[in-house]
Amino acid sequence: QVQLVESGGGSVQPGDSLRLSCAASGRTFNPNNAAMAWFRQAPGKAREFVATIKLGAYYSDSVKGQFTITKADAGNTVYLQMNDLKPEDTAVYYCSAGRAFIATRPEEYDYWGQGTQVTVSS
Repeated sequence: QVQLVESGGGSVQPGDSLRLSCAASGRTFNPNNAAMAWFRQAPGKAREFVATIKLGAYYSDSVKGQFTITKADAGNTVYLQMNDLKPEDTAVYYCSAGRAFIATRPEEYDYWGQGTQVTVSS
């Protein structure tokens, strides 16, 4: 099993920055083989792909140039740096782990964290 724990969410104003963290653990988790991703889900909307990283990073068009996904701790931690936040970035952000690189659909990921709320409001 693989456990994913997100942190770093909060309430901010438009234009602010936040960095989300995702700590991965578990006997079957192999950071050298895992594709890690961030999704988000706003109220009443479907879960939306944000970014993924494995051999490199790949972003949705809606966050390209605004968000940055990185790995640390030998791949056991994944960050999502979010800059110039906008009200439309308000959502619950989920960390996920899978195997295929550049996978953008939720069903392509095997493991999920509990989510962390990001609220952008003036």
